[in-house]
Amino acid sequence: MRALRFVALALTALTLGLAFSHVLEMPAKLAYSGSQWLLLQQTLYGNFRALGMLIELGAVASAIALVYVVRARRPALYWTFFAATCLVAAHVAWWTGAFPVNAVVAQHTPQMLPPDLAQLRQQWEHTHVVRAVLQGAALGALLASLLAETRR
Repeated sequence: MRALRFVALALTALTLGLAFSHVLEMPAKLAYSGSQWLLLQQTLYGNFRALGMLIELGAVASAIALVYVVRARRPALYWTFFAATCLVAAHVAWWTGAFPVNAVVAQHTPQMLPPDLAQLRQQWEHTHVVRAVLQGAALGALLASLLAETRR
């Protein structure tokens, strides 16, 4: 269980790092021209998509597995279940908020912008704010789960 808990914590921290980096970038990126923003979307985030998805799926899977392992241990179960729920919700947010924008952006160029670019930018950027909040809550809950089982 210790190894699984370590993996869940480490992967959740990494997912939070990815989402939080988007939050830190947001003010500057929203000030960019549409062409600059689209170019960044198409060139900067390749590793986020490939490696980030593996990290995120690993975080979700390890948190769900940890729920099963601590199922008879309260209050650790409640904290762990909350963490897993937050991670699943962050994943759903990506598929419903960021992924559709990525699909549209992939079909355009900095010279040929989508007509609804302003709305797409807001959706993509704010989805990552939501994800950072959910992933931060998940990390906090996993830490609370660990502390709930630590002797005083």
